[in-house]
Amino acid sequence: MKAANVKVFTDFIIDRHAVYLRKAAGAPKPWTEDPILQQYKFCNVYRELDSTTVWIADHWRTPHQDDPELWFAMLVARLINWPPTLEALGYPVPWNHWTFCAVLAKRKDLEEKVYSSAYMITTCRKKMNKLSFNTTRLSKIWEIRDKVRPQPGESLMAFHTRLMSCYGVGSFLAGQVVADTKYTPLLRKCEDWDTFAASGPGSRRGLTRVLGQGDVLKPWQWREEDWHAKALELRAQVNVALPAHMAPLHAQDLQNCLCEWDKYRRIIEATKRFRMMKYPGRKGE
Repeated sequence: MKAANVKVFTDFIIDRHAVYLRKAAGAPKPWTEDPILQQYKFCNVYRELDSTTVWIADHWRTPHQDDPELWFAMLVARLINWPPTLEALGYPVPWNHWTFCAVLAKRKDLEEKVYSSAYMITTCRKKMNKLSFNTTRLSKIWEIRDKVRPQPGESLMAFHTRLMSCYGVGSFLAGQVVADTKYTPLLRKCEDWDTFAASGPGSRRGLTRVLGQGDVLKPWQWREEDWHAKALELRAQVNVALPAHMAPLHAQDLQNCLCEWDKYRRIIEATKRFRMMKYPGRKGE
């Protein structure tokens, strides 16, 4: 792993968190001299600081942290991922599919935003509208909740694997549910609390960029175990280099940072291509 690449990636993490701190302190814009961080939206370094996560924690997770079905509420939260809709819906345990349909359909009829665009949650190639598919998905999972809910003493990996066995739940969505539920008493002491992470295309491309080898355009050439091992190696190097005022990253936060790093680098590359097209050099330059 190239030290220079690790440093540039770590500097990005530090700069991005500095933006958050200045904004939170009420400092006026610009919060950074980096033009890309000024113009584009990036997730926070620590997922727990993202505004949607803060809303979910304050209104659903913390008040219901001892509910054995809280994980199901986190699944509902991340399928929608839009606080105004979640507020209109109310805490969704016990599950009532009629209420879910009525609330979301009403918002759509009023031409109000229903879902966030932050996560690409699809209908898994089913020929159904999003509301019908999500209602079916959630109802099926609620029926088998006794087999899915997290168990005392198990690992985050075990819970993630079980979530992925549910109808319409892939690795990314399962990882988001784990990332929320891990902060509850039941999972807070899991042996892999700091080290669990599941990769996605963005974090695979991001790690490829940091390594400085491999094909960024072919993220699925990574084997999951290889990606995870390299990600933990990178995490150790990044955490050593973070300033004292920043808490160490757990593996899921590092995974998110890798996604954002890939986005950052793609913006740079797109800008360079645009400049080359707009200002083509003369022959011989």
